[in-house]
Amino acid sequence: MSAGPYPAAKTVLVSAGIVIEDGRVLLSRRKAGGHLAGAWEFPGGKVEAGEDPRDALVRELREELGIDVTVGDIVECTFHHYADAQKSVLLLFFTATRRAGSPAPSALDVAEIRWAAPADLRDEEFPPADVAVLAKVRAGLL
Repeated sequence: MSAGPYPAAKTVLVSAGIVIEDGRVLLSRRKAGGHLAGAWEFPGGKVEAGEDPRDALVRELREELGIDVTVGDIVECTFHHYADAQKSVLLLFFTATRRAGSPAPSALDVAEIRWAAPADLRDEEFPPADVAVLAKVRAGLL
């Protein structure tokens, strides 16, 4: 079995949530000091070993934004290799809906958050791995 085109790369499984309310989508900004610092992204995070990706998304949104969500369907799956970080990511993008009684989102473990209109989503503000799903969000296909 071949090691593939990125033999030194570690592949990380990530779950991200597309939370849309009142025609706007919830975004979080990556904290300073880490890989892709300052980039906007759909909130989420790494799936732990043996963890269901949906459960990981619920956990990550609670830890990072303080919200409780119900996870829906996968809307996009992307793979991207970051040569600068010697890692690859397999990203699962899910629809997610805030549960009744959930607090409003706040930046608990991210630099900041914002609600953005789909037309305001610019590819250059996002990590390359997120770009594939941006067109779907902009087109209102979710």
